[in-house]
Amino acid sequence: MENDNSLTAEALIYAYTSGVFPMAESDGTIYWYRPDPRAIIPIDSYKPAKSLKPILNRGQFEVRIDTQFEAVIRACAEPRAYEQETWISEELIQAYVDLHQMGFAHSVEAYLDGELVGGLYGVHFASAFFGESMFMKVSNASKVAFHYLIEILRANEFNLLDTQFMNDNVQRYGAIEIKRSAYEKLLEAALQQACEFKLPSK
Repeated sequence: MENDNSLTAEALIYAYTSGVFPMAESDGTIYWYRPDPRAIIPIDSYKPAKSLKPILNRGQFEVRIDTQFEAVIRACAEPRAYEQETWISEELIQAYVDLHQMGFAHSVEAYLDGELVGGLYGVHFASAFFGESMFMKVSNASKVAFHYLIEILRANEFNLLDTQFMNDNVQRYGAIEIKRSAYEKLLEAALQQACEFKLPSK
């Protein structure tokens, strides 16, 4: 990892397409990571939890994409109850907002009674999606957002869903670890195929 406090959307584009991603320390210092092993979620093998199916069937949440990107990333940046710090600094927020305005970063948003109550955001190049973070203010909101992310990736024939590091949260969605060399081959192939990021037609 390398320390670099200069962050731009262009730097993010170069980093992600090279298999690298940034995180900020509590003092705002930006570090770049290229982990080995790398965590990914196989797009085709994801299955929603049985407890989620009734929620999906009754349409408890309205799902939208890219209508409140900055609100989603700022909600993700708020410290969790079990964490005192966040890796999403103000500098990172501004760079990702710029990336979103360029069409390379997206949010999947869950609404309840018109209020944003959960969601996730990530980066999109070609047929690769790099999941960054998620949040929820109402139970199951982030799970529904993730389910719709998978629906988007499947419908638009994405090839790679990168989740960076393994942790309990991504593991429950089916994440696996692979060697960095294998990940970089998957990334190289995914960057050869163009894909749109849009909700599937009903």
